[in-house]
Amino acid sequence: IMTGFRGLTLDHDAPIVDDIKTLRLGGVLLFDKDASPAWNLTHNNRRNVDSPVQLKALIQNLKALAAPRQLLVAIDQEGGKVRRLKPEDGFVALPSAFKMGQGSPEQTKRMVGTAAAEMRDLGINMVLAPVLDVNINPQSPAIGNHERSFSADPAVVAAHGTAFADALRENGLFPALKHFPGHGSAAADSHLGITNITATWKRAPELQPYRELFSKGYAGAVLVAHVYNENLDPDYPASLSPKVINGLLRGELGWQGVVMSDDLGMRAISDHYSLEETVYLAVVAGNDILVFGNNTTAYDPDLPKKVHAALLRLVRSGKIPEARIWESVDRIRTMKEARRTR
Repeated sequence: IMTGFRGLTLDHDAPIVDDIKTLRLGGVLLFDKDASPAWNLTHNNRRNVDSPVQLKALIQNLKALAAPRQLLVAIDQEGGKVRRLKPEDGFVALPSAFKMGQGSPEQTKRMVGTAAAEMRDLGINMVLAPVLDVNINPQSPAIGNHERSFSADPAVVAAHGTAFADALRENGLFPALKHFPGHGSAAADSHLGITNITATWKRAPELQPYRELFSKGYAGAVLVAHVYNENLDPDYPASLSPKVINGLLRGELGWQGVVMSDDLGMRAISDHYSLEETVYLAVVAGNDILVFGNNTTAYDPDLPKKVHAALLRLVRSGKIPEARIWESVDRIRTMKEARRTR
């Protein structure tokens, strides 16, 4: 379970403290801003990030709570509009994927390397990037319109995605390729509801960047989108689909590493499934890390405990075999060990 939480510092009675110490929470997701206007009114528009000094102290305290376990400390730092660490707060600048895609992969690697070194020194160890979405629809509200894609050419996406991921890995950070199986053609935003790509998704170009990175020995995680394609699975969005994760990603493309969901609190999921249904479907589909950003106007400080309790009920009832949980544990351990040996 990877979850977002509120606070620039760690108070001893903060729910996240107990989540890490008692529930043995596996990961946290950092945000600069909170989605709640009420929170921002009283906290100066800040959630977890205020300055390099503040953030480094926060991460050190989070990791100390988990020791000797390795806590995953993740952040969205794609560049451009999607970056939680901003120059105005004292962090290294990083241009959008689209702008990086105009240059060479070597330039991308240098720019990302500078940002990755900073994140490593802050204590961050996982970055939810690079974006491998192909810019099929430049007006896509979630991708093209925000310059989150390197290019409309899948070969260019693969080259810059490789450079981005390599720069992270060389600095000891876990990358997470996203948004599988491809969000670049979508005409809707899955933050806001169901995103149907049945008529727009193009198999060959949208899978090509993943095929290329996997063939080069990519190490990290793959993040699966909440996009719905009835030709891939008529019943479930990709993030909850065994056909997409165990069939297409693990079977056809051969990926045997860590799979993580996109934020399961997004409305494409939360508007259609209860929390327990979401947990059940996500695990059965093949996800290893369940991401709950917990960054909506309805923030729930008890969300990690509710997810954990649902998971325990599902295992104890036999709906999810315990062996299935250990498969994910082994994949996550393997990913972590690969980082230590670099």
